[in-house]
Amino acid sequence: MPEPGKKPVSAFSKKPRSVEVAASSPAVFEAETERSGVKVRWQRGGSDISASDKYGLAAEGTRHTLTVRDVGPADQGPYAVIAGSSKVKFDLKVIEAEKAEPVPGPAPAPTEAPGGSGEALASTTEEGGGFPSPKGSSSAAPDGSGASDDPIGLFVMRPQDGEVTAGGSITFSARVAGASLLKPPIVKWFKGKWVDLSSKVGQHLQLHNSYDRTSKVYLFELHITDAQTTFAGGYRCEVSTKDKFDSCNFSLTVHEAVGPGDLDLRSAFRRTSLAGSGRRISDSHEDAGTLDFSSLLKKRDSFRNLRDPRLEAPAEEDVWEILRQASPSEYERIAFQHGITDLRGMLKRLKGMKRDEKKSTAFQKKLEPAYQVSKGHKIRLTVELADPDAEVKWLKNGQEIQMSGSKYIFESVGAKRTLTISQCSLADDAAYQCVVGGEKCSTELFVKEPPVLITRPLEDQLVMVGQRVEFECEVSEEGAQVKWLKDGVELTREETFKYRFKKDGQRHHLIINEATLEDAGHYALRTSGGQALAELIVQEKKLEVYQSIADLTVGAKDQAVFKCEVSDENVRGVWLKNGKELVPDSRVKVSHIGRVHKLTIDDVTPADEADYSFVPEGFACNLSAKLHFMEVKIDFVPRQEPPKIHLDCPGRKPDTIVVVAGNKLRLDVPISGDPAPTVIWQKTLTQKNKVPAGPSLDAPGEDAGDSDEWVFDKKLLCDTEGRVRVETTKDRSIFTVEGAEKEDEGVYVVTVKNPVGEDQVNLTVKVIDVPDPPAAPKISNVGEDSCTVQWEPPAYDGGQPVLGYILERKKKKSFRWMRLNFDLLQELSHEARRMIEGVVYEMRVYAVNTIGMSRPSPASQPFMPIGEPPSEPTHLAVEDVSDTTVSLKWRPPERVGAGGLDGYSVEYCQEGCSEWVAALEGLTEHTSLLVKDLPTGARLLFRVRAHNMAGPGAPIATKEPVTVQEILQRPRLQVPRHLRQTIQRKVGEPVNLLIPFQGKPRPQVTWTKEGQPLAGEEVSIRNSPTDTILFIRAARRAHSGTYEVMLRIENMEDKATLVLRVVDKPSPPQDIRVTEAWGFNVVLEWKPPQDDGNTEILGYTVQKADKKTMEWFTVLEHYRRTHCVVSELIVGNGYYFRVFSHNAVGPSDNAATTKEPVFIPRPGITYEPPNYKALDFSEAPSFTRPLVNRSVIAGYNATLCCAVRGSPKPKVSWFKNGLDLGEDARFRMFSKQGVLTLEIRKTCPFDGGVYVCRATNLQGEAQCECRLEVRVPQ
Repeated sequence: MPEPGKKPVSAFSKKPRSVEVAASSPAVFEAETERSGVKVRWQRGGSDISASDKYGLAAEGTRHTLTVRDVGPADQGPYAVIAGSSKVKFDLKVIEAEKAEPVPGPAPAPTEAPGGSGEALASTTEEGGGFPSPKGSSSAAPDGSGASDDPIGLFVMRPQDGEVTAGGSITFSARVAGASLLKPPIVKWFKGKWVDLSSKVGQHLQLHNSYDRTSKVYLFELHITDAQTTFAGGYRCEVSTKDKFDSCNFSLTVHEAVGPGDLDLRSAFRRTSLAGSGRRISDSHEDAGTLDFSSLLKKRDSFRNLRDPRLEAPAEEDVWEILRQASPSEYERIAFQHGITDLRGMLKRLKGMKRDEKKSTAFQKKLEPAYQVSKGHKIRLTVELADPDAEVKWLKNGQEIQMSGSKYIFESVGAKRTLTISQCSLADDAAYQCVVGGEKCSTELFVKEPPVLITRPLEDQLVMVGQRVEFECEVSEEGAQVKWLKDGVELTREETFKYRFKKDGQRHHLIINEATLEDAGHYALRTSGGQALAELIVQEKKLEVYQSIADLTVGAKDQAVFKCEVSDENVRGVWLKNGKELVPDSRVKVSHIGRVHKLTIDDVTPADEADYSFVPEGFACNLSAKLHFMEVKIDFVPRQEPPKIHLDCPGRKPDTIVVVAGNKLRLDVPISGDPAPTVIWQKTLTQKNKVPAGPSLDAPGEDAGDSDEWVFDKKLLCDTEGRVRVETTKDRSIFTVEGAEKEDEGVYVVTVKNPVGEDQVNLTVKVIDVPDPPAAPKISNVGEDSCTVQWEPPAYDGGQPVLGYILERKKKKSFRWMRLNFDLLQELSHEARRMIEGVVYEMRVYAVNTIGMSRPSPASQPFMPIGEPPSEPTHLAVEDVSDTTVSLKWRPPERVGAGGLDGYSVEYCQEGCSEWVAALEGLTEHTSLLVKDLPTGARLLFRVRAHNMAGPGAPIATKEPVTVQEILQRPRLQVPRHLRQTIQRKVGEPVNLLIPFQGKPRPQVTWTKEGQPLAGEEVSIRNSPTDTILFIRAARRAHSGTYEVMLRIENMEDKATLVLRVVDKPSPPQDIRVTEAWGFNVVLEWKPPQDDGNTEILGYTVQKADKKTMEWFTVLEHYRRTHCVVSELIVGNGYYFRVFSHNAVGPSDNAATTKEPVFIPRPGITYEPPNYKALDFSEAPSFTRPLVNRSVIAGYNATLCCAVRGSPKPKVSWFKNGLDLGEDARFRMFSKQGVLTLEIRKTCPFDGGVYVCRATNLQGEAQCECRLEVRVPQ
């Protein structure tokens, strides 16, 4: 069986205990969870307990407390505490006050003897984790009293952990409620992670199931008999229906049987005289004791008679099997343990057994006991047979494997038989057998699933109460098993009413339909290869007003538009006029597009002047504004009336107009005058710097700063079309700005003139807008899960004071920003918390004023919450020292941390000084550095730090000061071993000889060939501080020779000699000739080639070619001599011969060929052909089978046949009643090898008569005739 799985992990580190409490006293139960923030529920009788006068609930960190005040008899009963999928039950017992005594803690369960049937009871039972059941059985009582009163999932009773002694039996039971099930549930038992026990049913394991119609409960049992120690481990029971699923983990512990080795052998060594006394035996008397083997064996036999029969020693056959497997040095110990006293007889029998050991007759090599393969890979199962012709069958779980596609491949090579399983899946995890005749060998195949990796992580989410939440994560395997956790506690099927799990290929979804404040926390998806973590923040529903409605001042017949923008686009609202709901009509229109709500009033009249409000539905919020009607008062004036501007704005300053950016600005100025005045609109541009007026002559002592005056420029506005335009009529002038902008803000001067006079009014227009985005925030004080965010106010506040700021955060690789605050931040800094260590984040900020929210600021520099900086680097060492440089090297730190590693900083200081100087600007990513420009002769200390986002780590420094001074080192060449021998290269190949050397200061390198300096461009020398290279791009024969390299430092030198041989193909052999030919043989001779290619000739290749075909065939290869005999030639043919020479490079490009062909003569025998007499085979025609009379029925075909012979072939003619039938189409004539046939098609009475067949040739003539009768059917 496979390796055991892990036990399920409980959510509790400390569980509450059952207690007895006197009446009217309080009862306190305490529980501690593994992690803080875990939601804990207390229950009584299956119902949740809430805080009240009777019950007190408290939670502090991981500690949770339930207090039952004023305990009475009604409070007695079972209680439970639930955290995640872990549930712990305990009892409260109430005793009368006069009988109350101090009650000690729960007594430990009684320990039962091995093999006993007693039950171990406990006051606390944890469901899901399991408590050891009575030894020998893990099921509850048959009456079902052990069933859970508050079932979790589909189980009424889960299988519990069990213990059993080796060789014993145990039964695990699971009960499933079937009252609500239309079909029986499907139950599977597993061992470990994936081994399905249904495929292991046999002698040691049986599965049973039954159904109780009265209680409507399904009972499923796993029965294990003759348990072995390998059966121990973790098990899992899974139950599934059409729309539900549940599982439970439990474990089995197998104890070894008590063996005879537990006997106390020390008593056998005690002296008989002192054994019964109470005196202490001294060391001087110990060697006086004797080992009484007989009495010891008798005591052992008596002990065995008293033991439980289930714990007896194995049978005699098992003892001999143990002896066969053990080494001879263990024979005496095994014999003593199993009571064998006749050692000599035992050895004799064991020797005979080993000699008679029977080997397999069908297999030479069997399958291994087990194989393991990763999912998706292939596995080969190979056996070797004794009979190569034997037939083999492969079985899987007892069923024969059939050839099907490319899944299974059967191979047979000699005596080997191989089964190849391609693309292994979990379905291939089974037992396999190879059957040959009556023998078989077995194995087990375990398919290992690869770790499931996270390909797309979870993303943080921020939702409001009641909104839908959906976490999505993508993994590497389709259909992989994953776990969802909340704050470290697994989300099980118990919470299916709240959480919904969804699988879509490689994507996994966790859905919360309506989020509550309790759902906030960290959610994780865990796989076998890692986990993804995200945070869910749930906020109370709060409506934000991005843009409120503003007061309006309009004239008659104009249009008034109130507009506001809120944060939720699904919010509806009501418009009120003076507190009463406004009903839309043809003039009053209400619109709602996204987050914008708009009220439009066309053709404004004095009756429309009122207070208007917008009230969002479901929120205590009211947005109000006032509509002012601009009345135009025109007084009758006589002609020649001076111009006048009529402005009347009740309740407002007439010279200040406020407009929201993006809205339409319309200034309707009524005018009068006769004749009609001319209207001039001007805008005062932005003021220039103050110009000092200079000291006054009247007041020379007056401060010049008090006499400064402002200088303005004015811009004439006269366009009648465009975004900014002016329209003038007889009685009014209209100034319009479409989509007001910040540049439109300023003082507008309206001047009216006519011959009588002029009038002028200054109108101040103020454009208010959302603020500009602030600059990118700065991050500081980064901690393990927090940081400080700081920012500056926006450069422009939009004309309204900034009310506060909104901060957002996101993961760097994500696109989703999550808001960190709903209440506006008044300060310019904020401490952000609840971040995940090791994850890179970015921050941005919004500015908010009464108009709305600005665009977001640029994102901050990415940062990572980290706990600690890295540890110090390791193995800092000085690699090299010169007069001005020091080369350092080190290894990375042992602990890097979640922030990774940004680089290293290197510093140095003078010996005895505490001021450290940076060796380079910034950080280096390498683990070595050459520090330059150091003072010669200085004694320096060096140190290296590792840096990450948390800052610099602890430094590592050199133990001793380093003297910056070149160390004189004797020159030494380190010639590699392969260059100490003759170096051989082929013509055209590159030559690259690298020779390392040592020496300080840098030595001078000199190369020579045959004592002469190297010359020419083909041979190049490349030198470095540590090695020298001789390089030839394309070697030639002339480059062969002896090369010498010499190192020199002052008067010290070192030399080395290298021998280079450049080899090439040899030339062809010389003077090939045929010296002798006899019978079918020819003798060839030749001379060695003139050029051996600068290496030894290894042999020759002899070929022949027939003169007719000139196809060359090899006769001899690798032939070492210079003469040979070519045999088996064909008589009468002519042959050419050629010879190639070979060396280590290869064969010669050309061959030596014989100039003239060599003919193989035939033997001298003359053939005389015999004389034969010519024969005459001519013959006159004769019929060997004549025609016969026939009678046929009219309407059918008729055939007349005869056979004729004659030489030469006779000519055949057919006649009817003397008429030639050769040209009649109704008659067809055939002649095949002397058989003549006349076919008459569809005979009629007219076809009756005498038919004649005539055959004629040069030798004569013959004929035959017959009569044909055609009958008409009656």
